[in-house]
Amino acid sequence: MYQTKRGSRKLPEAPYLTASASRRTGKVYSSSSKQESLDDDSFIQKKALAAALLYQHHQQMNGDLPQLDRSVSVQYPLPSSSKKQNKLPRSSSSRPRSVSHLQDLKVEDLESKHFVLVHGGGFGAWCWYKTIALLEEAGFEADAVDLTGSGINSYDTNSITSLAQYTKPLVDFLEKLEDGKKVILVGHDIGGTCVSYVMELFPSKVSKAIFVAATMPTSGQSILDTFSQQTSSNDLMQQAQTFSYAEGKDHPPTSFNLDKALLRDLLFNQSPAKDVALASVSMRPIPFAPVTEKLFLSRANFGSIPRFYIKTEEDFAISLSHQEAMIKSSSPQRVLQLKGSDHSPFFSRPQALHRLLVELSTVPSKQF
Repeated sequence: MYQTKRGSRKLPEAPYLTASASRRTGKVYSSSSKQESLDDDSFIQKKALAAALLYQHHQQMNGDLPQLDRSVSVQYPLPSSSKKQNKLPRSSSSRPRSVSHLQDLKVEDLESKHFVLVHGGGFGAWCWYKTIALLEEAGFEADAVDLTGSGINSYDTNSITSLAQYTKPLVDFLEKLEDGKKVILVGHDIGGTCVSYVMELFPSKVSKAIFVAATMPTSGQSILDTFSQQTSSNDLMQQAQTFSYAEGKDHPPTSFNLDKALLRDLLFNQSPAKDVALASVSMRPIPFAPVTEKLFLSRANFGSIPRFYIKTEEDFAISLSHQEAMIKSSSPQRVLQLKGSDHSPFFSRPQALHRLLVELSTVPSKQF
């Protein structure tokens, strides 16, 4: 029997995910010594915390960010005075296509060159660090937002009671966007539902939306509903979950966490060891209320924005068959697939993911 952490218990009646997938052992990474591994993990943790504190200090010194409170969102990376206009790195996906035109891409001529990256459950803006670097080197603008209770946002996850509250930092970001400017939204995992939520609110500010191994609900569905399409349960996901009951065990759970010992197998089975270490010290609990809230979408708003889906082939958290079931229900305009990617392509296949994002940025919205 899987034992939950102190103060929480497993809730098989209301699982977060029930994707059709079998448990499989991920890659095993080793170092020359146990001490070297511990030193690497310690270094990564200190580096992540230092970067977050440096960013907050920078914003406060420039008057851009008040003292961190329960409503503050964090965006990465630091503003840059110049962008490098380098050639795009080589990457690949399972879909053969001509990409020679991207080598001479003029970013300034695109409908939108600004990506806004939305993390999934338990993650934070930190998980996009490779994607941000690649996009900026190619001349794009890139921002990643910490959703409420995620990353270094200080809000208590157990106090989040709605999808609106969870997505508030993303809503605030789009509200402050200058008139006439459009962004490309990218959502990962349950961040796909958050992207859908703001598409309904701000259709005039979104050029297109890209769902990366993400929930893609239809109107009237919750995140939990999207996973009910599966034909069987995901044993590994169920084993990894531990639920917290801040209002007492006679009430619904308020949040859930993922066992760090199972993170590699579940989310990072193809990812580098150092990125797994970064995630293990950075991931936070996932609020439960937004997972159960139904989202209502209209054709006039949400339906007016082109949507694209990027499938992850070696995904054990949201299986490929489950991704395809969501695609069939929601019918995005185009579907691409990343070969050899686990649930976290920003770690396992960063250049291939980058290539697909850039390719999709060149697709005119008017053709849909």
